[in-house]
Amino acid sequence: MRKRIAPLVAVLSAAAIGMALAGEAPAPANVPLKDLQIRAEAGDRTATRQLAEAYYLGKGVEQDFKTAAQWYEKLARQGDVRAQTSLGLMFARGYGVEKNTDLALKWWKLAAIQNDPGAQFNLGTLYLEGKSVGQNFGEAAKWYLQAASRGHLQAQSNLGLMYWEGKGVDKDLRRAYYWLAVAAEQGDDEAPGQLKRVAADMSPDEVREADVRAKEWMKAAKKTWR
Repeated sequence: MRKRIAPLVAVLSAAAIGMALAGEAPAPANVPLKDLQIRAEAGDRTATRQLAEAYYLGKGVEQDFKTAAQWYEKLARQGDVRAQTSLGLMFARGYGVEKNTDLALKWWKLAAIQNDPGAQFNLGTLYLEGKSVGQNFGEAAKWYLQAASRGHLQAQSNLGLMYWEGKGVDKDLRRAYYWLAVAAEQGDDEAPGQLKRVAADMSPDEVREADVRAKEWMKAAKKTWR
């Protein structure tokens, strides 16, 4: 491809844990860690998530990936989607647990079918790169589409590139431009340059139509994103 789609190691950054926890209130500064642990042990999901995050990030406690993974796993086994995505990330990186891509795949699949965009994106990347699963561009595009539709910027960019090259999908410059334009609307620094290259093979009317559709999609999507 003219631009190599982001490799797995770039996707699975430590920041992804924080992204997986988006929407949850951080642990109040005046709540002692011991109190959080008591509440977590009693089954309080919010406290459990805050405790896992505290140990993962080293917030108010010494950073301890192993303990973080234990709390994430408790939540994940209760069906918590964000915890499943975070736990999959830890297995993929070998943070606090033995590195195991099969288990990462297991937890991401559970979260992905519950429409978690981070898990869907990571699954797409696994299939794109063929790690732990057979390389399957069609599966990669399928999961990227689901994540892109939920507002995942890198999934939008990657999907646009796959449409540009016809990898896993039929080559479609309009759809390529559309998803890259959506990514650009969200602030992808590389998307504008990619758009120019795609636009070079499109008519002005096709470009205008794709631009309008991308802006309309963003306007509608912002009303539903949480």
